[in-house]
Amino acid sequence: MLNIFGIGTDIVSVPRIQKNIDNNKNKFIDRILSDKEKMHLPSEVQLVGYIAKRFAAKEAFAKALGTGIADGLAFNQISVLNNASGQPYIECEGKALAFVQAHNIQSIQVSLSDEQEYALAFVVLVCASANTPIL
Repeated sequence: MLNIFGIGTDIVSVPRIQKNIDNNKNKFIDRILSDKEKMHLPSEVQLVGYIAKRFAAKEAFAKALGTGIADGLAFNQISVLNNASGQPYIECEGKALAFVQAHNIQSIQVSLSDEQEYALAFVVLVCASANTPIL
């Protein structure tokens, strides 16, 4: 039997992300993006939207876990990638992966959206264990 382990959502101000990029682009990118995400960096024109959507997805994922970004869980341990048809998906490593495995999470569903000044993400974690919380 599958259960919903957690649901998370986040909205990000694109100008706030732009300000962080302007202040120290390389440091910000290294803190937020995984190596896999860095391999797919878009042109400078699309960069802020790319990062904003991933930032929102990672925050939403951490909220769905119930932990937030803390206690060793880092943004760059969570990759928000796209399949061949453009659908986003999440891959984890490090503490994020350990948490997903420990809670028998079978599926991570993610939806992303953006509109001029905002990026939004919605994440649902589905687990196979009957003894985990259902939200």
